[in-house]
This record gives sequence, C-alpha cells and structure tokens, in this order.
Amino acid sequence: MFFFASFEALREKAFVFWLESECALVNPLEPYKGRGAPVDLPNRFEKVQLERDEDWTEEDPAPRTQFLKDSSRSIIAYNDSPDVGFDASFNPYRGCEHGCIYCYARPTHEYAGFSPGLDFETKILVKMEAPQLLRKELLAKSWKPQMLAASGVTDCYQPAERRFRLTRGCLEVLAECRNPVGIITKSQLVARDIDVLQELHRYQCASVTLSVTTLRGELTQIMEPRASHPDARLAAIRTLSKAGIPTGIMIGPMIPGLTDHEIPAILQDCRDAGARWAGRVMLRLPGSVAPLFEKWLDAHLPDSKEKILHRIREVRGGKLYDSRFGTRGRGEGEYADHMADLFKVARRKAGYPDERMSLSTAHFRRPGGPQLDLALEETG
Repeated sequence: MFFFASFEALREKAFVFWLESECALVNPLEPYKGRGAPVDLPNRFEKVQLERDEDWTEEDPAPRTQFLKDSSRSIIAYNDSPDVGFDASFNPYRGCEHGCIYCYARPTHEYAGFSPGLDFETKILVKMEAPQLLRKELLAKSWKPQMLAASGVTDCYQPAERRFRLTRGCLEVLAECRNPVGIITKSQLVARDIDVLQELHRYQCASVTLSVTTLRGELTQIMEPRASHPDARLAAIRTLSKAGIPTGIMIGPMIPGLTDHEIPAILQDCRDAGARWAGRVMLRLPGSVAPLFEKWLDAHLPDSKEKILHRIREVRGGKLYDSRFGTRGRGEGEYADHMADLFKVARRKAGYPDERMSLSTAHFRRPGGPQLDLALEETG
C-alpha cells in the first residue's frame, strides 16, 4: 500500500494545517523504528512547524512513506564543483527512503517545502516522466555526449525503484543511445538490471560503485535503516563482477570515531567480492545535517557521542563542517591524514589496481534519425 498525490496538493494541505495549528517543533520522545532521523527539524524557509505532543500517551505510529508526483520538465542536472567527479547527473527521485542520517542531500528537501528530517525519507518526490525526459535531452542536438552520474543527490535504487522502475527506464534510454553512465548506490537492487548494464558495457558505457559505510549490520539498521545490509552489498558486488560489469566501491562516508577503524576490513572484503576500484569521502554535515546527526547520536550512541564529535571536529578545523572546496570531501589535519594513509595502505594491501576503468562516448548515437528529432522539437 502507498499514497500517491500531487506535490502541489499535499504542500497546500500541509501549509493550511500548519497555520491552523500555530505550533512549534517538539522533538520526538523516541526515534521511529526503521527511520534514520530521530526528529523532524524545522524547514528554514517556513515560519510555522508541526508539533509532536509530549503528553500523548497512545502508541505513535511511524510515519509511512508518501510518493508525490514531481513535475520537473528536465532531468539532467549540471554542476561545476571541483570536488565532484562528474559534470552531469540525473536523479529520478527527490528525497530518499534509505534514511541515512548523515546524508548531505537532506537540506535539498527544504527547497520543496519539507523538513530535512523525517520528511526527507518519508515524502519521496517521483519524476514519473524521467525516462522520457532523459531521452528527449539526449536526442537534442545540443547534447554533448558525456558520462552521466546516476544518484548525484539521492539513491536511484532506493526502495521506490522496485515499484516505479524509473532508473531501469533511464538505463534503457542510455543503452539505446550508448551514452556512458556511472551508478553509485547502497542497494543490492542494482543487480536486477544486469541485462541492461551488460548491453551498456558492450560499448564501455557502464560502471557501478557500491557505497559501503560499515560492515556491521547492527549499525546499518540504525544509521542507514532502509539501505541494503552490508552482506547484501557484498553479494551485489559479486553478482555484478561475475556478470562482467565493472564494479567498485566507495567508503562513503568515512565517519571519524565511528567507522574509520573498519577501513581495512571494508577494502579487503569488497576486493575479495570482486571490486576493481575503491574511493573514499569524508563525512559531510552541511546545514541541518549537523544537528540531525547530533540528535541521532543522543538517541542511539549517547556514550560515544562526545568521542565521535571530537574526531569530526578534529578533521574540520574545530567545527562540525567546513564547506571549502578541496577539503570538504577529505578533511584536514593530523587525524584526517591518518585516515587517508590508512586507506591508501589498506587499498594497496588488498590488491586494488592503481587505475580505474574509464568510460567511453565513442559509440554514442541518436536513434530514430532526423524525423524523430524534428518531432521532438515540435512537441518540446
């Protein structure tokens, strides 16, 4: 069962409710099982917020996931950040049900009128026309063939993909056009689309990176509650690798004081499963993510909270976040250098090749010929 409404209708209804309530945010008494955020922080752009009554004595059910139609008229997004390894990406979904508490994309939900907390993982905006939009943009004469990243913001293989199959639809378009794509995901669901990935790989147009944060399933359940279990991610690496799909890993994020000691084990286990490359990124806590992460520590790891926050500040010049290009993905200082050296040595010891496979645009094509191009221009 799921709820599917228009984004505009839901937001209007919610806004009226907020005005009638005239209430301020109150933190939940207990974190919801199966959800990452223990609170629904205020949206910085809204003046009124929902309140959870502290005196409510009846059972408080966890909020269910709502799917909202996203009426975006384009699908490819561009960036010029020197810290990102791609220039263009596509995201069939906004918000992510995986619920990773540390997700740097949480503040983007505020632009849609929602909270970066529970709303981010329970109100999923679905771009129902994503494959059609992607095809139109790739067939346009203005498109310059280049690698497209899938999951530049939220995970393209989050649970919603099982029902809507929009990521698969986009991959089919990319295979038709032979345009290269690099996928990064925390979900074993990516192995479902091996057939399309193999077709793309025939033209050196596909790579998959599994994001692995920890090997501890009990930590995953509270930190990334609806992402695949670490064992399932390792299984996906094996399956993809045996099928010939170029597959690697990203230790993302490395969390100082919480998961950094697992770096050697993650690298070795993933290499044994068939991973061909490994990357890393330091924990980022921009905007509202920092207070959410602190409240998560209060709820789940109170005894380790100060140690973890101390380590994070140690790699961020005494702060919880540093947005400067060049350092935000790596950190700086003695402890950041220690983590980098540990990663480098462990990667070499595990036997990863020095070079990562590159993707090719040499086989790009625009199927359909001039008549289809003309039809698209007339309807666009």
